[in-house]
Amino acid sequence: MPERPAGVRDRDPGLQPERTRLAWRRTTLSCAVAAVLAGRQAVHRGLSGVGIVGVALGALVWLAFLLVAQRRIRLMDAPRPPVMTSRAAAAVAGCTVALAVFGAAVLW
Repeated sequence: MPERPAGVRDRDPGLQPERTRLAWRRTTLSCAVAAVLAGRQAVHRGLSGVGIVGVALGALVWLAFLLVAQRRIRLMDAPRPPVMTSRAAAAVAGCTVALAVFGAAVLW
C-alpha cells in the first residue's frame, strides 16, 4: 500500500454512502411503481397491441434500471466508491426516458 503524505487521513464517509444507497432504492421503487401503474392502466383500458408492447418494454426497462441500481448499491460498500461511469449514467437516463415513453404509449 503506498504511503500517504503527512496530514492525510483515511476518508470518513459518514452517512453519505447510506444516503446514496437509500436514494437508489427509492428511485428503483418509484420506477417499479411507474411500471406497475402503466400495466394497470393497460389492463383497465383493454389490452391493445400497443399497450401490451408498452407494458412489456416498460418491464424490461425497469429490470435494466434495477440492474444498474443494484450494481451502484453494491459499489457503495467500498471504502472509496468509484465515480459513476458515463456509460452507467447514460443507461440510467435512458431507462428513465424509455419508461416515460412506454408509459405514454400505454396511455395512447
